[in-house]
Amino acid sequence: MPDLFVYGTLRFPEVLDALLGRTPRLSQASADGWKVAALPGVAYPGMVRAEGIAQGLVVEGLTEGELEILHAYEDDDYTVETVDLTDGRRALAYVWRHETLSDVWDPEAFDVAAWVPVCAAFRDEYLRNSPAR
Repeated sequence: MPDLFVYGTLRFPEVLDALLGRTPRLSQASADGWKVAALPGVAYPGMVRAEGIAQGLVVEGLTEGELEILHAYEDDDYTVETVDLTDGRRALAYVWRHETLSDVWDPEAFDVAAWVPVCAAFRDEYLRNSPAR
């Protein structure tokens, strides 16, 4: 399975654990030519093409089922693209498919503790409604 570059809510181990039931291996990464933009009215960001460097993490060793959960977690406002990372790796990433926004998202301002129960409920619902694995 390909690695996944994460820059927003998925960069927090607590969120990954709530969604996947485990925290996969994470490594620091960045992508040149991208920025992590704040989205109006929501707590999560979108990555858009822009001058700058998007900072994030690479999630390694995802199973196919885990990647399916993460794809379901992200909505249709994102597309999955392969991005080149500054260290020479390539990884999948969720790219915001709408207009470029100017404000940069601040992960320090994100309320992880409030988001984790939302993610746990999403996972429970996803698993209840998915075909048996």
